[in-house]
This record gives sequence, structure tokens and C-alpha cells, in this order.
Amino acid sequence: MGSFSIWHWMVVLLVVLLLFGSGKVSNLMGDFAKGIKSFKKNMAEDSDASMEASVDKPAGNISGPGPTTTSTGQTTAAKSG
Repeated sequence: MGSFSIWHWMVVLLVVLLLFGSGKVSNLMGDFAKGIKSFKKNMAEDSDASMEASVDKPAGNISGPGPTTTSTGQTTAAKSG
């Protein structure tokens, strides 16, 4: 009950080829290889422009507690309460 012998793997391979056909299996392996290459390429890049853009620019303005300035230039105190 240990590992499978070579004959077990040959039967499994034969069943897979009969079910899916050799064309689908080769297309699947080609797509899998493209995915791995794309992943490695993206991991090897030093900087990602989309990540840098989101880090450099804050999402919005949040004012802290304390006096604020209105559009007319007057300073108003924050109301608590």
C-alpha cells in the first residue's frame, strides 16, 4: 500500500488521455507554463507602477481635531459635544 508502481501511473495517464484527449492536455500544460512565466516575470520586476501610484497619493483628506479654516479664511473652533 506504499507508493504507486509505474504501471499504476501508466493506467492513470491512459485514462486521462482517453477522457480529455491529447490536444486538451497539451493546451492545458501550455497555459499552465504561460501562467508560471508571467508570475515569475511579475515577481522579478523591481517596482510596480500601480502599487507606487496608490502609495504616493493619499485616498482622501481627513482633518484632525482642532480649529479649521473656512473658505472665507475665518478660523472656527471644533465643536464637541
